[in-house]
Amino acid sequence: MTENFKKEGKYSYFEAGEGTPIIVLHGLMGGLSNFDGVANFFPTKGYKVVIPELPIYTQNILKTNVKAFSKYVKDFITFKGYDKVILLGNSLGGHIGLYHTKMYPDKVAGLVITGSSGLYESAMGDSYPKRGDYEYIRKKAEDVFYDPKIATQEIIDDVYNTVNDRIKLIKTLTIAKSAIRHNMAKDLPKMTTPTCIIWGKNDKVTPPEVAVEFDKLLPNSDLYWIDKCGHAAMMEHPDEFNRLLLEWLQKSKL
Repeated sequence: MTENFKKEGKYSYFEAGEGTPIIVLHGLMGGLSNFDGVANFFPTKGYKVVIPELPIYTQNILKTNVKAFSKYVKDFITFKGYDKVILLGNSLGGHIGLYHTKMYPDKVAGLVITGSSGLYESAMGDSYPKRGDYEYIRKKAEDVFYDPKIATQEIIDDVYNTVNDRIKLIKTLTIAKSAIRHNMAKDLPKMTTPTCIIWGKNDKVTPPEVAVEFDKLLPNSDLYWIDKCGHAAMMEHPDEFNRLLLEWLQKSKL
């Protein structure tokens, strides 16, 4: 994987494969939205997978919001010279993908969201805990998944360190407020980009009714469910996620 990691200008990103770019947008905590399955599979199917590091904790606080992150993604697409892309986002990444698609629809051939914020008020607040002791954080991290074993020691440590880092905590709360402010309910009916919604049946962070609402409000969407699955479907059930996404891409001729 390391040889696929690039740094150019202000951008750091993973890139593999050739073909239509699938740009992957991660959530607040990298470890909680791991796209290794996607990064390994889609380059073998004629797609280029690109995972930019989003400046979630590195931008000025005034640029720490959904709108500024969407602009960052647009600038990255321009920098790379891509004509049309497929955006794939989990959690906050899904919200950034939605907002980007609203603002720059001509750049987006297709949008894929999984466990996305953007409609559900408490999606961010509840899942990203305030400071707390290690056991509390462990429980919160485990709640992200249907199978708590997916929350490895490394993931729990990552979340614990983030919420106990004062600057990161302030930025996390700033982003959570921004996610609530940028509620997409009124925008979705006007967004005609083909959208694939893949959701865990057991998502506790953005419950299944959120996916139903996205599907109802978006005029050109398809909704797929994954059983025994929490908030990060591409991580918990990578093979099933890839199968559904490939099926949708082929059906949508993307």
